[in-house]
Amino acid sequence: MTLSYLFAKFVKNVLTPKAIYRSKIDRTARVCSGTSFHVVTLGAYSYIGHNCTVNDAEIGKFCSIANDCLIGASGHPTQWVSTSPVFHTAKNVLGKSFSENRFSVREKTTIGNDVWLGARVIIKSGVTIGNGAVIGAGSIVTKNVPAYEIWAGNPAKRIRERFDPQTAEKITASQWWDWSEEELREFGNTFADPKAFLNRLGQATEG
Repeated sequence: MTLSYLFAKFVKNVLTPKAIYRSKIDRTARVCSGTSFHVVTLGAYSYIGHNCTVNDAEIGKFCSIANDCLIGASGHPTQWVSTSPVFHTAKNVLGKSFSENRFSVREKTTIGNDVWLGARVIIKSGVTIGNGAVIGAGSIVTKNVPAYEIWAGNPAKRIRERFDPQTAEKITASQWWDWSEEELREFGNTFADPKAFLNRLGQATEG
C-alpha cells in the first residue's frame, strides 16, 4: 500500500469518527469510521462498514455488514392526522412539541449470527433476520427474514434458500458460532464445503 493511500485512510478516520452510545461491542468485532451506534450489541467477529447507522439492535456473531447500511429505521404514525414527530414526542429534531401522544418510534431489531448485509441495506425497526441469512445490496427489509435465506429488492423478497432444508438444519444445530477458537481452527478448512463440514461434524460427534 502506498503512503498516500494510508494517509487518506488516516484522514478519513479522523474526520469521520465513530459515534457509539450505550453499546456493547465484542473485543473481536470491528466498527468502521463514520458509523453511529445507539444502544447496540455487536457479537464476536462481526464487522460493520463505514457510514452506517444502527439503532436499538442486537447483532450476532460473525456478521458481515457493508457500508452505508441503516439498521433500525424509525417509523412514523401513518394512521394519525399527521406523521410529524411534533405530535408524539417532546424530544425531536425540530425542538418543538404540540403534544405527547403515545407512539413507539422504534422497536428492537435483531440480527442473527453469520448474517451478510450488502451495501446500502435498510432494515425497518423491529425486524428479525435469521442466522445465516443474506440481504442483497440496496434492499429495504420490512418483514422478518428466516434463517439461511437470500432476500433482495424494495421491498425485499425471498430469492432462494442458501442450502437445502436438511443442510441448513444441521448447520444451525451445530451452533458453530459459539465454538471456541480452537474448534473453529480445527474445522476451518471444511467451512468452504458444507458437505465436508457436516461429515467432519458427524465424525466428531460419533467419536
